[in-house]
Formats: sequence, structure tokens, C-alpha cells
Amino acid sequence: MSGHEEVGIKVLGVNHRTAPLEVRERFAHGAHEVPGALARVMAAGAKGGVLLSTCNRTEFYLVADDEPAVETVWALLGERLPSSPAGGAHEYGYIERDREAVRHLYRVSSGLDSMILGESQIQGQVRDAWEASRAQAGPVLHRLFQTALHVGSRVRTETALGMGTASAASAAVAVAGKIFGDLVGRSALILGAGDMAELAATCLTNEGVQVTLVANRTQERARAIAERLGARALSLEEAWPHFATTDIALCSTAAPHAVVTWERVGHVIAGRRGRPLCILDLAVPRDVDPAVTQMENVFLYDVDDLQTVAAQATARRRDEIPAAERIVEEETDLFWAWYGGLGVVPAIKEFRSLMDALRAAELEPFNPAHLVALGHFYKSHGLYAKAKKEFEKALELMPSHAEARSSLKELEKERR
Repeated sequence: MSGHEEVGIKVLGVNHRTAPLEVRERFAHGAHEVPGALARVMAAGAKGGVLLSTCNRTEFYLVADDEPAVETVWALLGERLPSSPAGGAHEYGYIERDREAVRHLYRVSSGLDSMILGESQIQGQVRDAWEASRAQAGPVLHRLFQTALHVGSRVRTETALGMGTASAASAAVAVAGKIFGDLVGRSALILGAGDMAELAATCLTNEGVQVTLVANRTQERARAIAERLGARALSLEEAWPHFATTDIALCSTAAPHAVVTWERVGHVIAGRRGRPLCILDLAVPRDVDPAVTQMENVFLYDVDDLQTVAAQATARRRDEIPAAERIVEEETDLFWAWYGGLGVVPAIKEFRSLMDALRAAELEPFNPAHLVALGHFYKSHGLYAKAKKEFEKALELMPSHAEARSSLKELEKERR
């Protein structure tokens, strides 16, 4: 087996199908954590790595053999669990190899593997993961992620898989509407100033909600979004008193732990005297401690709740799955043909070098030594039938050729 075959493409990780939110949020990696995590895997022997971490999945894409890089990933994830189950992090995860790993990424980038079928945000997340991992990706994964973005674009252009507006952000509007009925004139407080927070806030304002406050760890970013929404910018610490008056709190920070806790807002919410409060937690890890729902008429929806609501709106998209899968399969074939060619190139170079060496030695085309050398070349690349034929030709020309005879016997013994 060649080195190309031993060091294959792999993806291993967890997603919304294999792990609940309370586990996924522990495995989530911020952009600043990606280089360190990949450095550990590379030190264990991986030739390339990309880490994709979203609210629905944490996946390591590797060019590596099965040991020890794969075990390093499971160990790295297992360290984030408070008490590891019998099977460790592996109990929540999966691994796909080679062609199936390629197909998996293409399905992810296309929205076929998302909780919300056809959602478009994942393509940007795949691009961000590739960018964050560029220094450690290596040529094979560079090509793989570049083509994954192309596949996602093809699926969205050539099919209607992404038609409609089903998303966690649009689901936020739907659940708020169920609580309040008419949303016109309702007030909203936004915690966080990322793309998801701004998208959800825009969906709310389109329904007549007035976003009055945007709070973030860095006020500069909060101010930029607040200006676009006609709101006021705050620091996070300044936001807690406003839980007494707002109708909707939309939370989507990048904090590694809950920021909306009972200690910070419990006494504030108690002053609402039962007036409904809708809290929409779009963050992973979660921004909101579930303990805040102890108060009367506090309605908390996390990202899984919202995506379940959104998924119900995707029924019409399911008819597009066969067309999207055909594109994925076609592009997988193209990539695999390219990847297979990487193994052929060194063999061609080696064959040419062998021919040059034989010519330099002025050996005739049917010289037994020439034929034996060819036989060994074919054998080293798994072409056993061709190797056998060259050894037999050498013996026909010179029945007493010891190396040809011993090589043929060894080959036949190995192939029994």
C-alpha cells in the first residue's frame, strides 16, 4: 500500500444528530482556539487539518492515518466534558473516511446535512473555517474546501433547496409572535453584535418590533449595529436592568459561558410582575442559564428549539433533495479523480527514473535484468499480474536467471 493510501482524508466530530446541545456547546471552538487545537492534532502526525465549529457541529477534517491523530481529536474533545462517558467523546461522534469524508463535507456545505434543510449560513461558516485553518490545512484540504464552496453554490443556484426564509432567525420571529400576537410596537434588547444577532434583529424589526438597545462586550461593534437599527449601544453590564422593561431579549454573544444568569437578572425579572418576557438564545455555548425560567411568564427558546420550528417550514425543500444529491455525487467523483491522481504522479516519476537508469546502463529492451527491474517496480505498486509477467519473461529468455526465479517464487508465495 502506498503512503497516499495510508494517509487518507478523514472527518470526525459531532453534530446535532449525535449530541445534544449541552454536549455540543462544550465542544464548540471559538476562532481563537482553532490554531491551538489543530497544532495538537498536527503534532500527532496529521498532514493537514481544518476545524469547522458551528452551533450544530464541531468537525475536524484531517489528512492523516487512523493513529494517533484520530485519537488525539477524541482526547481533545473529551477534555471538555465534565465527566467523560464510558466511550469518551467518541460516544457522541462519528468518523467518515476518504470518499465518504469528501461527500460529507459537500453535503454540509450544500445545507443537506443541516438541521434546517438548505439553510445558507453554513456555506459562510465553511468558508470561515477554511480561512481560520489556512496555515494548517495543507494542499489536499485547501482543494477540498475550495471545491466544497463551489458545490454549495451549485446546489443553491441549480436547485431550489434554499427557497423560502426558514432559519433560526425567522423562527425567532415566529415564536415571539405566538407569545405576543401582534409584534408591532414591541421592544427588543439585543445581547451580542455578531452576524446572527444582527440577522435576527433585522427579522424582528421587519415585523414592527422596535430594537431599543444593543449590548456587547465591545461597545464599538454594538454602536455600529445600533446605528443601523436606530437603537442605543450599551456594555453588557449596563444591559441587566433593562430586563425589567423589554418584551424580547435576543441573545447571541460569543461568550464561553452563560452571561444571562439568575444572579444578574433574577431580581430584575421579578419586578415585571408576570408580564411576558420572550428570551431567544441563539448562542452556542448558550448565553442564558435555564434557571431564569423559574419566573412566571418567562419563555426561553434555545437554538435547538428555534431550529426545530424552522425545520417545520422546509417541507417544500425536500423535493429538491435528489437533485442536490446528484450534484454532490458528481462533484465527489471529480474530486476523487483528482485525489487519486496524486498517487499516480509519484509512480510515473519513479517509472521514468527507472527507464532512464536502464537506458543509461545500455540494457536492451528484452534483457532479463531489465525485465526483473520492471517486475519489482510493478510489484511495489501492487500491480502483481504485470510483475509476474515480467519475471516469467525474464526466465523465458534466461531459465538460469536466479533473481528472476526467486522473485517469481516470492511473488507467488505472497499471493497465495
